[in-house]
Amino acid sequence: MSAMTLMNALLRNTYLWRLILILSLIGILFLATTSQPYPIPSSGNDKINHVLAFVQLTLVSRLAWPGARPGILVAVLLGYGLSIELIQGQLPYRYFSLADLLADAVGIAIGCLPWPGVGSRASDRPSAPPAN
Repeated sequence: MSAMTLMNALLRNTYLWRLILILSLIGILFLATTSQPYPIPSSGNDKINHVLAFVQLTLVSRLAWPGARPGILVAVLLGYGLSIELIQGQLPYRYFSLADLLADAVGIAIGCLPWPGVGSRASDRPSAPPAN
């Protein structure tokens, strides 16, 4: 199997990308709610961390559901970001931040840009019903 064939197979494996998405959502929720120092390297800038996290979530979401409408993915990911902020608003060591939500939106917008190997494929979209 050539490297290109393997790459295409990995890019089309929606079950793998859905698993990665679930693990990413759990990991980001943990990082967003922990009072401990981050156990992984981070940028040191909270807003950049938000942008990077949501670029990653958007790209993985697009790979997990390649035929999904972009508006649906954007709404779900913004809802996830808002949920995190609402949870943080209830924690004594965190706070709700519209600036964080804006950084999430910037990350989502970047993730929605055309990326090589990522995006809706015509073969993955439901076909239109035949015309009568």
